Amino acid sequence: MFDYETVKPWFFKLQPENAHTVVGLGLQCVGYCPPLFNGMISKNFITAPSLSQELFGRTFLNPVGLAAGFDKNATMIEGTLAMGFGFTEIGTLTPKPQEGNPRPRLWRHIEEESIQNAMGFNNDGLFQINHRLKNIYPFSTPIGVNIGKNKMTSEENALKDYTTLIKALHPYADYMVINISSPNTPGLRDLQNEAFISDLFAQAKALTDKPILLKIAPDMSEDQAVSLCVHAVASGADGIIATNTTIDYSLVSEPEDKGGLSGEVLRERSFYIFDAIARELYGKTTLISVGGISTPEEAYRRIRAGASLVQLYTSLIFKGPEVVEEINRGLIELLSSDGYSSITDAIGADRV
Repeated sequence: MFDYETVKPWFFKLQPENAHTVVGLGLQCVGYCPPLFNGMISKNFITAPSLSQELFGRTFLNPVGLAAGFDKNATMIEGTLAMGFGFTEIGTLTPKPQEGNPRPRLWRHIEEESIQNAMGFNNDGLFQINHRLKNIYPFSTPIGVNIGKNKMTSEENALKDYTTLIKALHPYADYMVINISSPNTPGLRDLQNEAFISDLFAQAKALTDKPILLKIAPDMSEDQAVSLCVHAVASGADGIIATNTTIDYSLVSEPEDKGGLSGEVLRERSFYIFDAIARELYGKTTLISVGGISTPEEAYRRIRAGASLVQLYTSLIFKGPEVVEEINRGLIELLSSDGYSSITDAIGADRV
């Protein structure tokens, strides 16, 4: 069976984006080799009655999902199942294909176990990704679709990009995510305002009854973040995902001057914002936590704070697919030690 620690030094000799391409090709191929595919699922995909829950009209067999940004083009969905994820979120995708920002645009901060990315929504565009999703949906685990605007779309026309994507893709998604929080598209975070959110969700909810969530940045003040999320839910958002990457470059010793940071350096800031939002919105909407999650204890902290689901990406790079198995096995033990028979009993336990 594949041992990530053995191959990790070789991956780290490659430029980060090249390493990601190699991994992506492997995950695209794994479904064509049933013995390997089934063996990986048997090892990595952890299920237990205590981990299972119903959300968005689907069963989530475990609460650990792959965050958006890893599978931008919906080409690795079977591979993410083999890695053990209970759900996957593809994207961010845009109406028109785009190459993203110039290279280099992805950097490792190895000592800090963190990544800095300035990718810029590179993706194959609506036409191709729509076709791929049609061919695989519905999948055995839930699929989220994360959407954004094209770089060349003006702020005044941004709403049309989002509604175009929702209208085309909602039949092939279990939930959709409005991404207005990436730091890598000029002007995108300017859309984190109440007027835009009101207009967007008014139109979005007229287009679909599928759940639509808002993903926010960690770089707002606590009051700003809470106010924005409360307004989003009042406007029709079915949940909040907190948080995207941070532009606080002081968190790493040798930062680049662009992009967003994820991984261990984001952990406390992400939790701080999530916890503030959960204090206000737990029990009123579905909350998903992402940012710096790499251990069962951290995942459990987010769950007890109010997260129904957690997501990761960067810890996969530093720990390999074993991290998904480790977190899910650890959650089973933590739930049991606290006397919970179901994850639903633990969600928001620290809010009581």
